[in-house]
Amino acid sequence: MLSDMATGRPLKPRPTAFGQRLAELRQKVGLSQAQFGERLGLSQRAIASWEMRETTSFRPDQIAQLADVLDVSVEFLVTGEEPGKRERPGPKGKLAEAFEQASKLPRKDQKQVVSVVNALIAQAKGGQE
Repeated sequence: MLSDMATGRPLKPRPTAFGQRLAELRQKVGLSQAQFGERLGLSQRAIASWEMRETTSFRPDQIAQLADVLDVSVEFLVTGEEPGKRERPGPKGKLAEAFEQASKLPRKDQKQVVSVVNALIAQAKGGQE
């Protein structure tokens, strides 16, 4: 165990970014360490270790299982970034981002967005025929 050179007291491990993300995601889905461990076939102690250890290595199947239980992508679990977010989105990605933003608007504004989009789609279809 590591100790503080000045005081000689044991140092408490600090969570890694991965360990911290793992703990936050586990809490977000409402699972205790013990419950999370049960779903993975592991002990609460193993989960606590994963969340606090300086370095941890996982088998690919473990990462996939963690992501599945936490309902996130493997990429997000490992890197903290959603898949494809680093790339410039094409038209479909831009539409998805626009609709994501629109979904956060008040309901009356959402209805206006849908009405405008439907009008644009009808206009585009009219020009294609």
